[in-house]
Amino acid sequence: MRKLLVLALVGLAAQLVDGALGMAYGLTSSTLLLFAGVAPAAASASVHLAEIGTTLAAGVSHWRFGNVDWRVVGRIALPGAIGAFAGATFLSSISTEAAAPWMAAILFTLGAYLLVRFSRPLRANRAAGRLRSRFLAPLGLVAGFVDATGGGGWGPVATPALLVSGRMEPRKVIGSVDTSEFVVAGAASIGFLIGLGSEGFLLPTVAALLVGGLIAAPIAAWLVRIVPAQLLGAVIGGVIVLTNARTLLSAGGVGGSVPVVVYVLLGVAWLVAVGLAVRALRRTRRARATVEAALAEGPAPAGESAASAEPAEFAKPGESAAPAEPAASGESAEAAESRKLAAAVEG
Repeated sequence: MRKLLVLALVGLAAQLVDGALGMAYGLTSSTLLLFAGVAPAAASASVHLAEIGTTLAAGVSHWRFGNVDWRVVGRIALPGAIGAFAGATFLSSISTEAAAPWMAAILFTLGAYLLVRFSRPLRANRAAGRLRSRFLAPLGLVAGFVDATGGGGWGPVATPALLVSGRMEPRKVIGSVDTSEFVVAGAASIGFLIGLGSEGFLLPTVAALLVGGLIAAPIAAWLVRIVPAQLLGAVIGGVIVLTNARTLLSAGGVGGSVPVVVYVLLGVAWLVAVGLAVRALRRTRRARATVEAALAEGPAPAGESAASAEPAEFAKPGESAAPAEPAASGESAEAAESRKLAAAVEG
């Protein structure tokens, strides 16, 4: 009973992270299950079976709020399902001894990615045009394979790639990725069922993860309003890196004082990343306050550079502020100023 309660808390924590970041449910829950001693294939299979329920609930919620681009979902979900099925089949065919370091390496890499990504300002790069299948299909294939073999990774691989493309609103990126993950989780579960049989799924574990995730869903919607994704992403990335480093060091037969040195170095890197995340968060909040104050004052006087409203902290040391580009034809001074100041928020 105590173990099931712990697993429910794992599912709750993973869903809180996923709700705040738009990713990392499988990444977080698989890491904690491996740390608890669950076999890699069984951990991934159980997480994906639980994700069928959590992603269905998330997808319905995103659809109701208009956060889903069904064109993108259709073009990324099918390749993702193929990749997830192949990944589940691959993970089911190798031994636990071989799978543990493989899975830990994937999780370690994704955790390091979270550390790097959220220690820097979160930028938006708007671009014109629509995402094409020649980009979405390979992305879905790779993300699905990594997700099944690593026990998580669909969100950390697919979400940043779509955000960087600049062709979708962030809310639609998260909504479309979460919705398509329902298909990916189902395909991975079928692959594990064929490869491991029904005994490969730890049904009590699945139920506990699912219950915890469903309880956390409404809490996550509230949490995302008060906990900055910038800070939470850096914190969770460090937890994932340190937890999986233990498995990698054990698999490599590293002993003596080396593991201690590695843990210390990783801990220092984690603290640095969190510090950078806090700095970036404060910078963004100051820039947003400047934007709101400037917009409340009204349009800038004629002839005044819109770029003058940008805080000095955005200029690099030794560089002078660049003159503002002239407003596009037909664009009002207020619109030009709003556009320049909004760019400052993005860092």
